[in-house]
Amino acid sequence: MPEPTKKDETPNGKPGESVLSLPEISLEVSPPPEAVAEGKEPVETDEKKPESPKPEPLQAVVAQEPSPTENGSNQPQSGGVGVKEQAESTNSTIKQDDPCSPPSPEDANSLKKLSIELPNDSVPARGRKDSVWSLGEGQAPEDLEKPIDQPPLSILLIEKPQSATVPLGGDITFVSKVEAKDLLRKPTIKWFKGKWMDLASKTGKHLQLKETFDRATKVHTFEMHIIKAKENYAGNYRCEVTYKDKFDSCSFDLEVKENEQSQQAVDIRSAFKRSSEGQEDAGELDFSGLLKRREPKQQEETPEVDVWEILKNARPDQYESIAFKYGITDLRGLLKRLKKVKKEVKKTEAFAKKLDPAYQVDKGGKIRLVVDLADPTVELKWYKNGQEIRPSPKYIFEHKGTQRIMVINNCCANDDAAYSVAAGDEKCSTELFVKDLPIKIVKGLEPVKTTVNERIELECEVSEEGAQVKWMKNGVEVPTGVRSRYRVKAEGTKHFLVIDDASREDTGTYSIMASGGTSEAHVQVDLKPLKIHQDLQDVTVLLGQPLKLHCEIYPGNVPGRWYRNGQLIQPSDRINIIHRNKVHRLEIEATSLHDTGDYTFVPEGYTQSLCSKVHVIDPPRVDLDSLNFPDNTVTIVAGNKLRLEIPISGEPAPRVVWMKGERVILDSGNRVRAETCGDQTSLTIETTEREDTGNYKIVLQNEAGEATASIKIKVVDIPDAPEAPLVTGVGGDWCTMTWEPPKYDGASPILGYFIERKKKQSSRWMRLNFDLIKETSFEPKKMIEGVPYEVRIFAVNAIGVSKPSEPSKAFTPLAVTSEPTMLVVDDVTDTTVTVKWRPPETIGAAGLDGYLVEYCIEGSNDWVISNKELTEKTKYTITGLTPGAKILVRVKAINAAGASAPRTLQHSVFVKEVIEPPKIRVPRHLKQTYTRRVGEAVNLVVPFMGKPRPKVNWLKEGKPIDPTHVNIRNTDCDSIIFIRKAERSHSGNYEMKVQVENHEDMAILDIQIVDLPGPPHSVTIEDVWGENVALAWTPPKDNGNAPITGYTIQKADKKTMEWFTCIEHYHRNCIAITELVVGNEYFFRVFSENMCGLSEAVTQTKNSALIVKEGLQVKKPEYNDHDFKEAPKFTQPLINTFAIAGYNATLNCSVRANPRAKVTWMKNKIIIIDDPRYRMFSNQGVCTLEIRKPSPYDGGVYTCKAVNNLGEAQVDCKLEIKGGFTFCELMKRGVPLHLIDKYMSEAKIVEQEK
Repeated sequence: MPEPTKKDETPNGKPGESVLSLPEISLEVSPPPEAVAEGKEPVETDEKKPESPKPEPLQAVVAQEPSPTENGSNQPQSGGVGVKEQAESTNSTIKQDDPCSPPSPEDANSLKKLSIELPNDSVPARGRKDSVWSLGEGQAPEDLEKPIDQPPLSILLIEKPQSATVPLGGDITFVSKVEAKDLLRKPTIKWFKGKWMDLASKTGKHLQLKETFDRATKVHTFEMHIIKAKENYAGNYRCEVTYKDKFDSCSFDLEVKENEQSQQAVDIRSAFKRSSEGQEDAGELDFSGLLKRREPKQQEETPEVDVWEILKNARPDQYESIAFKYGITDLRGLLKRLKKVKKEVKKTEAFAKKLDPAYQVDKGGKIRLVVDLADPTVELKWYKNGQEIRPSPKYIFEHKGTQRIMVINNCCANDDAAYSVAAGDEKCSTELFVKDLPIKIVKGLEPVKTTVNERIELECEVSEEGAQVKWMKNGVEVPTGVRSRYRVKAEGTKHFLVIDDASREDTGTYSIMASGGTSEAHVQVDLKPLKIHQDLQDVTVLLGQPLKLHCEIYPGNVPGRWYRNGQLIQPSDRINIIHRNKVHRLEIEATSLHDTGDYTFVPEGYTQSLCSKVHVIDPPRVDLDSLNFPDNTVTIVAGNKLRLEIPISGEPAPRVVWMKGERVILDSGNRVRAETCGDQTSLTIETTEREDTGNYKIVLQNEAGEATASIKIKVVDIPDAPEAPLVTGVGGDWCTMTWEPPKYDGASPILGYFIERKKKQSSRWMRLNFDLIKETSFEPKKMIEGVPYEVRIFAVNAIGVSKPSEPSKAFTPLAVTSEPTMLVVDDVTDTTVTVKWRPPETIGAAGLDGYLVEYCIEGSNDWVISNKELTEKTKYTITGLTPGAKILVRVKAINAAGASAPRTLQHSVFVKEVIEPPKIRVPRHLKQTYTRRVGEAVNLVVPFMGKPRPKVNWLKEGKPIDPTHVNIRNTDCDSIIFIRKAERSHSGNYEMKVQVENHEDMAILDIQIVDLPGPPHSVTIEDVWGENVALAWTPPKDNGNAPITGYTIQKADKKTMEWFTCIEHYHRNCIAITELVVGNEYFFRVFSENMCGLSEAVTQTKNSALIVKEGLQVKKPEYNDHDFKEAPKFTQPLINTFAIAGYNATLNCSVRANPRAKVTWMKNKIIIIDDPRYRMFSNQGVCTLEIRKPSPYDGGVYTCKAVNNLGEAQVDCKLEIKGGFTFCELMKRGVPLHLIDKYMSEAKIVEQEK
C-alpha cells in the first residue's frame, strides 16, 4: 500500500535520534470505551500480559525523512509514521460514565499520548493530509473538548466491514454490501485510511478494490483486498457510500501482528545486508518499524562499533573498505542512507531561516510566509506548485532587512498547495492548508401566520456568502425545481424560501440546515372570511339553448360544489363547471326539460350557500343533426332523385314553410315539392339539375316562438373542359406549360388534372401523368429535341373527368447551349480589351447563332452589351473604354432557344496598355536552316510579342530587302515573309529586328533555296576484266546549292542503246559494274542526285567497254585491304538551344567510330544514370538525349562523350529552360533542396544581368 510522504523535508540528526532532537506536541486521546470495559489495551507490545487493564501512552512520531520507494513498493523508513508504547508507573482508572468528557488531571497518566514531531516548528500539523493519516480517527486538540455528534443510522449499508487482525505479510479482505432494491443506479463508494487519505489512487500490488453486482439478490458488493500487509498498514479505515442525497459510512480498524523473530533486536549493520538479490525490500531500512519493535523494558544490544560515525568522518573512497570490514553487503542502500544523513549535516548557505514545513490559515484569511536570507543580495523567486508567482493584489512581496515575506490575501481553496522559494541554487518548500470554517446561522427563521393566497417569505442569515444550505419541511427536503411551488434565493449572506400563493397544505414546520447549525419555524395558513360579490340569479332559458349560472365570492381560490334539486352535479360533456379566481360558473351547452329545478352552490369549507331557479321552455326546433350532413350541406349528383326528411319538434305543432330564396315551395309541385307529416317535414326533387343548387330555408312557428333552419343543396357534375394550355418555355427535352382552371368546376372542387401530349404529325395522344397534378402548371420531359409537339388538359373532380381541352399551339423543344469555355484576355490597350474563348461543349439541335459580349465596371452590376449584333468568331475587341478603368467581361452563346449561362472572367481587367519589351518567338523549324526548292513558294510566319505594337525591320546579309523580290507583311503579333517563286538568289541569312521604344530583339533566319544538281564532270572507264567494268567520275560543278546525296549509274548495249539502271543512290565516285554479257559492248552514263532529285543532264562515257570471250587473260591488279578502324569523331556537334518548361526537349549529335563507341551523357560533368526524366537513344551513330517535361533546374551544360579502344571524343552544349517555377512547384516535383537553392540563386543572377 502506498504511504504518504512529505515534501522537501530533510532530517536534522541521526536516524536513531530523530525523535529526541525535535520539539514535541502531545495530543491526549482517551481510549475507546470498549477497550476500557473489557480490560484490553489498544496496542500490545509486551509479551507478558499486564496485571491490570491500564492503558499505556501511545506516541506517534512524524519524522522528516520521506519513505523511499524501490521496485514499485513502499517500505516504512525512519521518516515514516511509527507508533511506540511507553510504560508509565501510574495506577489511574478511566471513568466509563462519559467517554467523551475531558479527562481530569488525576487521570492524565491513564491516557494514550500522541506525540507529533515537526522539524523546526512548534505548530501542530493537524491539517496535513499526508502525514497523520495513520493516526486513525483522532480529533484535533482544539476539538477534544467538543461533544461528538452521534452518527446517523445506516440507511444504505446492509453489511459493514468489521475490524480485523492480519499477520505481518499476510492478506486480508474487507467487504461491504449495499442493497440496490430502491436505487436507480450504482452508488458511489470511497475507501479512506484515517481522515483524508483516499485509497482509490493508491491501488497497486498491495491494495486492490473490487466491485460486483448480484442480479438475483440485487446487492452491490464492494471489496478491499490488502496483500502482503506491512506494519504501517495498521490503523483506522473508513468506508463511505453515497447515492444522490443519501449518505452512509462505517469505520473499522486493522491490526498487523508482528512475528516473534521480528521483535528481536536489530543490528544497524545487519540492516544493510542483502537477504536475496532482486527483492523489493533490499537496501531499505524501516526505522519506524525498529522503533515499534523496540521493547520499553528490554535494553537493546548496541553495536560494538558505531559504523555511522566512522562513515561520516571517512572519505568517499573509503566507504567500500569500511563496509567490507564490518560485513555490510548492501553498499548501495548504505550510500543512499549516508547521502541523506550528510544532507542533514550540511547547513544552508543562502537561507539563515527557512520556511516552516507547513502552515494553516482559515478560508478568507491572510497569511505571511517569511524566510531569512544569509545574503540579502541573492535573487529570490517564489513558486506555487512549481509555477512562479508574480506580484499581484493577491500576492504581495515585502522586504524587511534580510527577511523576505510573501503575503497571501483572501485565502481560498485554490491556495491550498505546495509553495517553495528559490534563492540562487538553493530551495526550501512548505505546504499551506486552507481550512473551511463551518457555516453558522446568524439570524434564525421566524414563525409566520397568514391566510391562503398570500405570499410567504422565510428569511435566514448565515455567516458566509455563497454557503450551501438545505431547506426542510416537516423533516423532508423542500423541492426547488422549475415546476415547484417553492423558490429559493440568496442575497449575500441571507437566504430566502418564498411561497408565492400559499395554501392550507403549506402549513408545517420549516427548517434550514447549514454545516454549522440549523434553524426552524412554524408556518400556519388559515382560510379567509367568505364574501359574496355576486349572487346567483333566476334564469329562464329556451330548450336546447346554453345555460350559464354565474357567481363571484371572495376569497377566489376556494373551490365549491353545485347541486340541482339537492343532487350533486358532476361535470360531463354537456355540463361544464368553471372556477377562475373569484368566479364560479356552471355552463350547460344545450338545455333539456330535465334541467329545470333549484340550483345551489356551496363553497368548500364554509356553511353559507348561494341559490337560484332555472325554468326551461320548448319553442319550435328543427333537428338537422339527424341528417348527418357536414355543414348542413347535401351533395347529390345531377340526374338523381333527392328526398330530405327532417325531424321537427315543438308544442303545439309548428307550421312549416319551405323556401328557396324568396320563392315558397308548395306541396303540390311536380318536380319539386315539400310535405309535412307529424314530427317530420320532407323535401322531394324528382330529377336534380344544376339549377337546384342553393340554400333552402325552413321556417317553423308556434305560440312559443319561431325557429328557422337552412339546408344547402349542392348538385355536382363533371367539370367543364379547361381552355387550351399555354406553353411558356421550352428546353432541350422539356417545356413548361400553364393553364387556367375550368370556368365551371361541377360544384365540386377540382382534384387535379391529367396532361396528354402528341407529336404534331401524329394522332396518338400519350398521357404524361397517372397521379393527379393539383397545380395549374406542369413540366413535360423526355421529348425529342427539334420535333414539334402539342399538349392538352383534362380536369378531374370527385364526379369524374372532364372533356379534353383544345390542343396548345405547336412547340418545338430546343435547348440553349452550354456556356462558352476558356474565356481569357488576349490583349489590352488604353481604350480596348480583346478577349477570346472557345465554343461551348454542348450546342444541341438549335445550333449556335453567335456570341454576345458584355462588360461592366468593377463594383457595379450594370452590364453593357458591347456587340449590337452577334459575332460568330471566338474573339472580340471591346472598344471605347475609359483608360484606367477596371472592367469585368462575360460572354453568352446565343441560339434559337435563347442565351446560355454566361462565362465571366475570374478577375477584373485594368484598361491600360502596358509597355512590354519585344520578344521574338522563333518557331522550332526555323531555328535550323529552312530549305525550299527553286520555284516553290516561301511563306514564313514569325510570331513576336511586345506592347505597344512593335516596329519590325528585315535585313538580308546586312542590307535592306528588295520588296520586288521578297514580300514582307507585318501584323500586331507576327511578321510574314513571302516569296511567291523562290530562286537560288533568295538564299541567305535574313535578320529580323523588333523594336518597342528603346527595347529591341533580333532573330536570324537561314533560308536555303535548292535546285537539281548538274551532271558529273566526267565519266571514264578505268578497266575492263572478265564480265566486269570499273568506272570513275568526278563530282558535278553545280551541286544545286545542296549536298550531293548519291549517284545513279545506267548501262546501254551499243546495239540497242536502251538504258538500264545498274545502281541507285550510290555515294562513291567509282564503281565496278558486274555480270555483263560476254561479247556485248556497253556505254555507261551517271546522274548526280541531291535532295531535289536526279540531275536533268547526264554525263556519258566517251568510249565503250567490250566484254571479250573466254580465253583472254586479264591481269588483275593487286589491292590492299583498307583499315576502317578509327577513333570516335563527332561529325555533327551539339548545338546550344533552349526549351520551354513543361515541354519535352531533345539534344542530337552524330558520332563516327570503329569499333562502335560507348556513348555517355553528362549534365554539368555528372554522368546521367537511371534517371527516369531522361531517355537516351543511339541509332546508326546518331545520339539523342530526350528530357521529359524539363523544369528550370534542368538547365545547364550537357556533354556527350564517346569512347572506344582507339580514343575518345566529347561535345558540349548549353541548354536554357524558359518559363521558371516557384519554390513550391519545385518542391512538389520532388527537386532536391540543394538544386532548388542553386536554381533560385542562378535565376536572381540572370534577372540582375537583364
